[in-house]
Amino acid sequence: MTQIRTRPERGRSALGPALELVHTGRAPTRAVLTAELGVTRATAGAVAAELQHLGLITVDASPTTGAASQGRPSHRLGIAPDGPVVLAAQVHADGYRAALVGLGGQVVATTPGCGTVDADPAQVIGEAVAAGAGLLAGTGRRCVGAGLAVPSAVAEPDGTALNPLHLAWPVGAPVRGIFRDCLAEAGVRAPTETGFTGNDVNLGALAEHRHGAGRGSRHLLCVATGHRGVGGALVQGGRLHSGSSGLALEVGHLVVEPQGRRCHCGSRGCLDVETDPLAFLEAAGRTPGPESSLLHQSTELLRGAYESDESVRAAAHRLIDLLGLGLAGLVNILDPDRIILGGLHRELLRVDEERLREVVAERSLWRRGGAVPLLSCTLDHNSLVGAAELAWQPVLDDPLVLQEDVPC
Repeated sequence: MTQIRTRPERGRSALGPALELVHTGRAPTRAVLTAELGVTRATAGAVAAELQHLGLITVDASPTTGAASQGRPSHRLGIAPDGPVVLAAQVHADGYRAALVGLGGQVVATTPGCGTVDADPAQVIGEAVAAGAGLLAGTGRRCVGAGLAVPSAVAEPDGTALNPLHLAWPVGAPVRGIFRDCLAEAGVRAPTETGFTGNDVNLGALAEHRHGAGRGSRHLLCVATGHRGVGGALVQGGRLHSGSSGLALEVGHLVVEPQGRRCHCGSRGCLDVETDPLAFLEAAGRTPGPESSLLHQSTELLRGAYESDESVRAAAHRLIDLLGLGLAGLVNILDPDRIILGGLHRELLRVDEERLREVVAERSLWRRGGAVPLLSCTLDHNSLVGAAELAWQPVLDDPLVLQEDVPC
């Protein structure tokens, strides 16, 4: 007896690419999906129906068109509003936060930021996971994975925090293993491997590439301050460039002021200590207070006093010039087609975009840096969304893994 194939192999192999197209907003209709996949309309319809059956997307079977439109209207595709989520957590110098993130980079729920980071990574990661598990219990959504963002390079393949410079954690803390243990202890289970962990700026860049200011870029450079320090990332062809062991693009340790401040890495004048929130506050003659994070204090000062306070304006110009020097060097080495800036650097771009662009152009070879678009990061909680992207990736690779019914 001949076996009837209810899901043609070609259609099955198209499930992952189709889901990624909807996930990143590149296939808003079935007609676009058909064209992007290079399949027949019937195959695209079957693929969309299967993804809908898995609870991942919606297919609008009765779309409307304007009076001036021509031809048959195409079915609209969207993210299932009550679909599965991943648990995302982020630890930074001033606290931690947990969230539930759905397809499309949609933050479904988030906890308030906590301002206490224990010196024991297991303690703070456990608290973040417990907060995320509470969100899951409150929403009743299905969990398909978990991801963690940390302010440190994460060495591969062991998943260790190699340089948690602005935390009191020990060097080489096994954060991925700790995260997985905490998920198991909290009863968070998923149909795929879970406990993905990465550097916060890397993950923010990945999120911006898929859902924010980096969409459409093929060679995206991201440079951003965290609550302390400076990080960088490069996304090429949709994937993070992490190097041979996960440690690529430590741009915070690019020297821009050889006689400058002593950096935690042992050098002097690194971007990490010359252009971060603490450096700005000190250059402006302000003493940081305990009332909020350094990032919040620095951005509020820049927004509120740049026009009226000469010391704030001079401090901003100093950081812009040093940041521009660093970006020019990165343009010379990496040849990106777009640069996005986050944290305090986004605010520096906002207050004097012309100055920053001119420094990058002047200090780059053949003034090439002047032609590279400089944009601000646009996503709220982009490191959390990026941590979620790590956890979503196995589903994007093969949506049929969700047929395994594993409750959270």
